[in-house]
Amino acid sequence: MVVVQSYFVAVILCIITMLCWGSWANTQKMASKKWAFQLFYWDYALGVLILSLVLAFTMGSIGNEGRSFLPDLAQADGSALGSAFLGGVVFNLANLLIVVAIHIAGMAVAFPIGIGLALVIGVIVNYVATPLGHPLFLFAGVILVVLAIILDAIAYRKSRKEQMSTTTKGILIAILGGILMGFFYRFVAASMASDFADPQAGRLTPYTASVVFAAGLVVSNFAWNSFFMYRPVSGERATYADYFRKGDTRLHLTGILGGVIWSLGMTFNIIASGQAGFAISYGLGQGATLIAALWGVFIWKEFGKAEGLKGLLATMFLFYLAGLALIITARLI
Repeated sequence: MVVVQSYFVAVILCIITMLCWGSWANTQKMASKKWAFQLFYWDYALGVLILSLVLAFTMGSIGNEGRSFLPDLAQADGSALGSAFLGGVVFNLANLLIVVAIHIAGMAVAFPIGIGLALVIGVIVNYVATPLGHPLFLFAGVILVVLAIILDAIAYRKSRKEQMSTTTKGILIAILGGILMGFFYRFVAASMASDFADPQAGRLTPYTASVVFAAGLVVSNFAWNSFFMYRPVSGERATYADYFRKGDTRLHLTGILGGVIWSLGMTFNIIASGQAGFAISYGLGQGATLIAALWGVFIWKEFGKAEGLKGLLATMFLFYLAGLALIITARLI
């Protein structure tokens, strides 16, 4: 299988993760104009599974290092499989909550708050489990990201004064999703071998972990997404009949594309963790908040034209960039 051997390449993969995780929700924005986000999410989940399988049978099954996908899956013990699967279940609920928050409050607020909170919790949880990287630089970077999140919330509040009851609801849902999101990665990390090039028996390679994770996402979707379909927190009720009756090929492909984009980021991120460490790899990937905020501000115009926001938004972006730079540096010190 393909194994990353340098920190520089690992950082590049994490940057790709950042772009993927910060951009996939654009497909939701495009599809939600025509049908419910719950229906979009079925195609998204399918896309996650499809891309993980493609990478497992290609990058995960060539080369002389590590174990190929099918032999790796066959030798895995129950605890490793269960941990990766549980990661998919936890992530799916967290992500659905953030998708709901996006539907209510928009990308520019739901992503920075929900995913930003997940970054903070995820870095702490993964660093405690596997302390790799200089803690001062790592957590200083996390603090700057927290400050950026606060500035984002202030800016959005100023731009949407007339809609604060709805915005508050979206923020609360994003916070709940962010807390759950902060823990899913640890389950996936716990399932994987410590040395990807020479993995110990019973543990998973990143490619296999990604597939099992995706399986957990798809299976749990029958519980989590069915609940949001028939008991919607926001928007109208959706049914399984709607999925087949209202969706056309373009809508389905848009949802699948969203899942493919996110899944590419996930697999690259856990591949990179072999060199970067789980805390740094996850922290850099969740710099997706910056990418999502850029989409929300410049493409979707979610902050409107309220006065006095340019300084806040510029400072927010500077804090994000400085925080990410410190997180990268933490592995070099």
